[in-house]
Amino acid sequence: QVQLAESGGGSVQSGGSLRLSCVASGNTASPYCVAWFRQAPGKAREGIASIDKDGGTAYADSVKGRFTISKDNAKNIYHLQMNGLKPEDTAMYYCAADLMGLDYCSTMRLGLFGYWGQGTQVTVSA
Repeated sequence: QVQLAESGGGSVQSGGSLRLSCVASGNTASPYCVAWFRQAPGKAREGIASIDKDGGTAYADSVKGRFTISKDNAKNIYHLQMNGLKPEDTAMYYCAADLMGLDYCSTMRLGLFGYWGQGTQVTVSA
């Protein structure tokens, strides 16, 4: 099992930047796929960025070119650098992980992830 804890959320103006962090603890030696999801009020939770055990990344079209997912293997920390933030990026952001094949990781399908953090709020004002 792995435990996840997010941090780094906050309030910024449109065009600003934030960096979210997800600290993984527990059985971190396993080759997990880690993804960032977000959920805005009244909307479904959506996957926006993923990174597989080999460092391969995938992004939702809505954040491609603005957000970057990365991992610090030594510290078991996963980051989501968010630049050019827009009001429509306002949501609760979650870190999720699970064991899966490389092809599945890039799909960011909600049901594939069994381990979740508690979430961190991001609010972008116009």
